[in-house]
Amino acid sequence: MNDSAIITENLNLVVIARIHNDFSSKFGIPRQSGIVETLKATIVFEPAYRNVDALRGLEGFSHIWLIWEFSETARDTWSPTVRPPRLGGSKRMGVFATRSPFRPNPIALSSVKLDGIELHPHLGPILHISGADLMDNTPIYDIKPYIPYADSHPDAVGGFTENTKEYALCVDFPESLLSRIPEDHQEALIGVLAHDPRPSYQHDPERVYGLSFAGFNIRFTVNDSTLTVCEVAELLPLE
Repeated sequence: MNDSAIITENLNLVVIARIHNDFSSKFGIPRQSGIVETLKATIVFEPAYRNVDALRGLEGFSHIWLIWEFSETARDTWSPTVRPPRLGGSKRMGVFATRSPFRPNPIALSSVKLDGIELHPHLGPILHISGADLMDNTPIYDIKPYIPYADSHPDAVGGFTENTKEYALCVDFPESLLSRIPEDHQEALIGVLAHDPRPSYQHDPERVYGLSFAGFNIRFTVNDSTLTVCEVAELLPLE
């Protein structure tokens, strides 16, 4: 066989569960899991996988891995280089040196905190998690326990991300607007805003952005290192 021949092998994956959280669109979702620890979500299994025996022993772990699909960005082509947002959107890096969704296979890996397991009378076992970087209703292909002695590497080097990991904005959220958000969602929303939802190549201080979160449209501007919320409007339900 010619060495240049490409052999394509297809693996059929099945969706075992879906996540449910406050992000109805991609804009504003944290760029990495765990950076906004106050974000809460639930994982509901598909009917064929609502077997409590499949989770036996999982309650002993504090964190889990999620293998999931970039379902909103999947496309037929891929790019060998991408522009990481935290590098300003202009410098290119190899796709396999990033966590960009524009990959040959649109799959992702996230570690999240497992807050608890609920046994629902109709939906079966439900996982309550924190710190996920997924959009609402994202399909999940697998769940694995996070094992500290094998999965944690304290001496690991973070490449170009070492220069961007401390990035954060100061959030100016007037109390009159913040009070419109349910209290149990406020801290998570502020954390999302602090990590700058904007595309990194946009720096217009006059531009107003809109973020959909927990049933509200949050409108804001960014000037230098300060994000200012200027409007909070309740989203109308889809008919």
